[in-house]
Amino acid sequence: MSGDGRTGFDFRSLGPRERYKLLIGTVVPRPIAWITTVDPNGRVNAAPFSFFNVLTADPPILAVGIENHADMRMKDTAENIRLTEQFTVNIVDMKTVEAMDNTAIAFPPEVNEVEAAGLATRPGVSVISPWIAEAPVALECRRHMTLSLGRSREIVLGEVLHLHMRADLVNDRLHVDQAGLDAVGRMGGHSYSSTRDLFDLVTPSLAQWTARLASE
Repeated sequence: MSGDGRTGFDFRSLGPRERYKLLIGTVVPRPIAWITTVDPNGRVNAAPFSFFNVLTADPPILAVGIENHADMRMKDTAENIRLTEQFTVNIVDMKTVEAMDNTAIAFPPEVNEVEAAGLATRPGVSVISPWIAEAPVALECRRHMTLSLGRSREIVLGEVLHLHMRADLVNDRLHVDQAGLDAVGRMGGHSYSSTRDLFDLVTPSLAQWTARLASE
């Protein structure tokens, strides 16, 4: 421990599991990509991933980190994206969080996780993968690029082609009702967080900041 009461960690001397625990415990909350895909035979797969975020709006690109199995085999989601180059990211809200967790069970490939979780799907508009009917938002994506970082993880960049959203969540100015969305975030371990505790913080202009300093 340093003199200022902080503990330092040299990531070069830590193992993968140690680094993982520190990262998932500090980079929080993380949005959840509840991904639906199909395999070449048309079988539907669903699974959640919390190494996920949007990177840019022009072009509209999001990124998802998909960890491989312990023996380095690709998970069904990564394999399906590799073979079909299409996937759909469904957003998890408080109403669907338990169903999302059920789709994380290690079912064999022939099991449709969506059906096992008691969910319904709707056909994709721009991709072959369906979207989850109960999800408040779904983003249909085409694989833009895949980055293989070592043997343990695939980073998939997807271009958003189509977005489905519950009509009550967006107005004619494309402002999204984030309180109504009620999205869920991933914390460390088995913990999750809601997004119900919202607050606004408007960044001041340079002139406003300077004036505030002068008045103090």
